[in-house]
Amino acid sequence: MGRPKGGKNRNWSKEEKLRVVLRNLDDKIGQQTIAREENISRGQVHSWIQKYLEGGPDALENRKKPGNPFAALSTSKSLTEEQRLKLIVEKQKIEIERLKKGYVVKGVGASKEFVTLRDLNTK
Repeated sequence: MGRPKGGKNRNWSKEEKLRVVLRNLDDKIGQQTIAREENISRGQVHSWIQKYLEGGPDALENRKKPGNPFAALSTSKSLTEEQRLKLIVEKQKIEIERLKKGYVVKGVGASKEFVTLRDLNTK
């Protein structure tokens, strides 16, 4: 099972999740049978059922993922001095963590390459 390589993940609406959960709880259809018929994993069905039992129908609501908090700042042309300095500090924190883990970034944009410091020292 699973999606093909390069395929998109399916987004399930709250109503679709609720329909699947109620098939299990009300109609007494097994999780494995539902998973096979709906073409999803049994673990996903089980997860939805647990969320429903703990928080009701509202627990099945899709949550928005946080995304990159720096994306808007780095592309904004009208940054205040404070915002610009905060962005620089955060970028430096990321670079420090990268160095602690033992790799550096070479190149920019699409040609970025992550090189371990061990490889860098032997060349």
